[in-house]
Amino acid sequence: MNKAISLALVVIGIVLLVYGINASNSTASSISNAISGNPTDRSIWLICGGALGIVAGGVGLIFSSRRS
Repeated sequence: MNKAISLALVVIGIVLLVYGINASNSTASSISNAISGNPTDRSIWLICGGALGIVAGGVGLIFSSRRS
């Protein structure tokens, strides 16, 4: 994987993770958490997508630096 693509995945992952954390602290998520015991689906997807992007980008950066 190209270093630029890997770095972009890490940055996008961080942005998604921040949005997910902010969404989990929102009023809608608080109401959903009070009623069902779970945060909203959107906040869960954002957090999972952000974590996946960070991991995929990090792995890409590690393996691309070993080849150079």
